Amino acid sequence: MHPAVSSIPPRKALLVLTLGDGRVLGYLPPIDVATPWWQDARPIVEAAREAFGLEVVILRLLGADLPRPPSGQVSYLAEVAEPLSDAARERLAPWTEPLVDDPLRLRWAVPGGPNADLQWASGVLQRLGLERIGPAQQVRTWNLSSIWRLPLRHDAAWLKVVPPFFAHEGDIVRLLQGGPVPRLLGHDRDRTLFAEVPGADRYDAELPALLEMVSRLVALQAAWIGRTDELLGIGLPDWRDPALTLALAALVERRGHELSPDDRRVLAVFVADLPRRFAAVDACGIPDTIVHGDFWPGNVRGDAGSLVLLDWGDCGVGHPMLDMAAFLDRIAPGAVDRVRSQWLNDWRTAVPGSDPDRAAALLAPVASSRLALVYQVFLDAIGSSEQPYHRDDPTEWLARSATLVRADRARLTRRQAGAV
Repeated sequence: MHPAVSSIPPRKALLVLTLGDGRVLGYLPPIDVATPWWQDARPIVEAAREAFGLEVVILRLLGADLPRPPSGQVSYLAEVAEPLSDAARERLAPWTEPLVDDPLRLRWAVPGGPNADLQWASGVLQRLGLERIGPAQQVRTWNLSSIWRLPLRHDAAWLKVVPPFFAHEGDIVRLLQGGPVPRLLGHDRDRTLFAEVPGADRYDAELPALLEMVSRLVALQAAWIGRTDELLGIGLPDWRDPALTLALAALVERRGHELSPDDRRVLAVFVADLPRRFAAVDACGIPDTIVHGDFWPGNVRGDAGSLVLLDWGDCGVGHPMLDMAAFLDRIAPGAVDRVRSQWLNDWRTAVPGSDPDRAAALLAPVASSRLALVYQVFLDAIGSSEQPYHRDDPTEWLARSATLVRADRARLTRRQAGAV
């Protein structure tokens, strides 16, 4: 569950300033930032404006004094335009560390990159006859997205730019138009422009909203049963057997040395048994369809009766119950049983005669190991300075998979003992 900001130590931001042509001007003293999340750019922009009278664009993470987020002192490369304010010029100190090029660096993480994306978005708005009434507001930047809010006369548009492994997001949102997804204004490969979703972010949603979220996802997934070729055709990852089995076997082989000996043994048996497990899942009667991939309340926005599911970059093709475990993990414990019950009932209604309860139980360790695989994909495709965001995630999720497999075995042993 998304923790309350008040429960996490604050963040300080040290800004290394660069011009649009790449010349480094120096760095400013660390400033206090309102949120601890390293990828939150808006609070840094606001703090730099207040402290130095300076308009900055946050390009990328340079380093941090903690091994992983959140909090701590974090250094960022920030693009500025000359002339600098007097307050900034007086506090500027020489920056002597080299800024190393990285072949995996994303284009919004280099000088001039965000401006090119904003120019594209402005062109889309102009063609649609939508008038901007103020400067673009940077919201977030990290290895998974660059997000900007563009104020319009009556509402706003949201620009999202993603890395190549998420480039299918615009295509899938286009296919899902009319469903519980943002309204698409424009799309060009890794760039998408969305209409603003009215209402509130639902990080701390209570039970009625949680139940609505689940029902909206299940209805969408049920509508796409039998259409997996369309989904794979626009580049969605394949999380079905045998593709997922092969990928997980390679991941366990690659990262297994970082696990305990017992976890390695458990996962070796688990991987070898995956074909049987997937066959048992198939027997539960729920076909493959679209999987959101990062379904939790923080990726939902809107008001009761009109909730919209956001962030489709993580989506893929596989069993829809792969979305359940992570969602239940990130809601209040007191809501879990009621949400699970509705989830299962929705699928029994969508596919009469199916056994979603057994499918979910069989897929629990598969779902967690799939997350390990997803994070490894991130690590393999991002620049070195962004590694702290995800460095430990693959082994942590593999270890969790081993724990779930052991728990599954223990339940089976107890059932067998009770039957004797």
